[in-house]
Amino acid sequence: EVQLMESGGGLVQPGGSLRLSCAASGFTFSTYVMTWVRQAPGKGLEWVSHIFPNGRVTSYVDSVKGRFTISRDNAKNTLYLQLNSLKTEDTAMYYCGRGAGLGDVRGQGTQVTVSS
Repeated sequence: EVQLMESGGGLVQPGGSLRLSCAASGFTFSTYVMTWVRQAPGKGLEWVSHIFPNGRVTSYVDSVKGRFTISRDNAKNTLYLQLNSLKTEDTAMYYCGRGAGLGDVRGQGTQVTVSS
């Protein structure tokens, strides 16, 4: 069974940082593009970033470029998202996904709330 489990979310002040993790199981993690998507309150899913299987190729939505960094550890079957210089508009449920786009399978999500 494919499983993705996100962790690391929380409440942080504007300008703060968080590191999200996604533990993957049930498939060959090292062969898949992996993705982070988010859903802000009252809005639809938004693609945030993806990373190729070798970890060398990454892409980001314009609104997070220079602030977020995606990475992966294929030996640990784990995907990461480092969130720096957080803004109130980054408040959302963050999901990791298998594959490109919004992912064909996503986890249950981890909540990130940016508020003073």
